[in-house]
Amino acid sequence: MKWIDGAVSVEDSVAAAPVGGEVLRERYFAEIPALTLGLIRPRGTSLRLGPVELLRFGRPVVTKSAVEWPIEGGWLAASPGGRWRIEAEDGRLTATADGYRPMLPKPIYALTQLQVHHLITRLFLLRVRGEEPAPGVPVGAAERFQAAAVDVAFVLTLARLFGRRPKLLLGLMAGYHVACWSASGQTLGGMVMKQRVVAVDGSRVSPLQAAVRFTALPLCWVLRRPVHDELAGTEVIRDK
Repeated sequence: MKWIDGAVSVEDSVAAAPVGGEVLRERYFAEIPALTLGLIRPRGTSLRLGPVELLRFGRPVVTKSAVEWPIEGGWLAASPGGRWRIEAEDGRLTATADGYRPMLPKPIYALTQLQVHHLITRLFLLRVRGEEPAPGVPVGAAERFQAAAVDVAFVLTLARLFGRRPKLLLGLMAGYHVACWSASGQTLGGMVMKQRVVAVDGSRVSPLQAAVRFTALPLCWVLRRPVHDELAGTEVIRDK
């Protein structure tokens, strides 16, 4: 993030095949409700949280490989100005907010809105990128379960050292998985079973991505498919 005289510039990108500007324009507003669990919805060229207009964009400029909107206002903007651009060039899909003036002061913005922006933007880019080509050889359900069993046993052993309080166990489980996935992609179970968690473009999983993946784990057990990977834009691959 760059912050100059109240204006911020921030960029996120993932490896991707070429995508047309018109597709990027359509996909952005179409994906926002799913990425925010229906909380934020588009109306025209605005993004709204219920009746509140969070951001208002101007008329988009669409090229062969990019789309760009001027930022015209909204509750999250201190004043009109700046641009929101999504482009596919040189094997990467990049989203850039440039010259945007947040309503929030810099310290609060950096700790709150910026983190949400990074998460939603990264998940959007990974959705557009898709799972092809695969980031590696995918791991089957049986091997995933074996790795998970090792991790559960390890965390339960740690929990016994501090007492068997449910809140402590949940905290250890969450902290262990999020830290391991975002640091190296491997928990102890992953090391034993030679598997690694990566983003679908093969890059390292971000801490917020890892948190989404862990939070969605119960859905995986209920629906009997890797919903947590679908929501977090991740994949489990064999470690070389």
